[in-house]
Amino acid sequence: MPPIEGPADTLATAEPTADDTTDVVVTFHGVRGSTPCHGDEIIRYGGNTSCVSVDVPGHDPILFDLGTGLRYFGAARPTDEPFSGTCLLSHLHWDHIQGLPFFKPILRDGADVAIYAPVQLDGHTVEGVFADTIKPPLFPIHFSMFPGMVEFHEVADQEFHVGDVHVMSRLIPHVGNTVGYRIEWGGRSVAYVSDHQMPHDGTFAATPGVFDLCHGVDLLIHDAQYTPEEFTTKRDWGHCTPEFALWLAEKAEVKRLALFHHDPAHDDDTLDEILAPVIACGRAAGIDVFAARERMAVVL
Repeated sequence: MPPIEGPADTLATAEPTADDTTDVVVTFHGVRGSTPCHGDEIIRYGGNTSCVSVDVPGHDPILFDLGTGLRYFGAARPTDEPFSGTCLLSHLHWDHIQGLPFFKPILRDGADVAIYAPVQLDGHTVEGVFADTIKPPLFPIHFSMFPGMVEFHEVADQEFHVGDVHVMSRLIPHVGNTVGYRIEWGGRSVAYVSDHQMPHDGTFAATPGVFDLCHGVDLLIHDAQYTPEEFTTKRDWGHCTPEFALWLAEKAEVKRLALFHHDPAHDDDTLDEILAPVIACGRAAGIDVFAARERMAVVL
């Protein structure tokens, strides 16, 4: 099915309607990279940072990343029962975690969140990073004072299950330890490669782990932050171009490609101009390519 876009005149998350009880629904709550942004010029794509939810029948919600889009996901959750869910966190850069203190469900007793995140190699733990970040004077209260429970799991190149959803994690090139994820359930698959460093010399190549994540997936959500011109001066900043994302999707035989992690300096018209040729090339190659927008849902 084509993407389903929520109403543009509301900041609340649109609740998509699946066709039957076997549909998996992927919803974008934040699609920006680096920092949130605001203004009339970015209203169509949205200004919140990375957060994507996956609704799998019979399962608690699964989230990719905890950027500022998490606040809007949380605002749409039922308040009459404790929240339970899982986050597959790509890495610990601020734009991917800063939504957690403003996630209302975790401020209620009985909430239970499992966070999977890349193992740290500098003597820190993931739990320790959150505890050192969400505390005075950076935040009014300490992370440990949240009523909800958060359980941390550190991952690298491995596979595990969330319920009966199969999850693959692979270390991918970025700045600092970063993982991408692939989830599979009921013959449907989604890969999330939010922040991905393409080769510094601008050539198109990817690690075996990246191909493990992407090969044959129904939907690939992939970094597309810089134009080729921007990449020449930001070649070691940990990201890639839309053209690289399309190349990877073709090589990995991906069915659908969501261009993601938009640069905060790119307004709606700029994104239209940058991404339209890549979308057209992808569709000519038989891949359904689209630009991720807040409140957009994709039914698999």
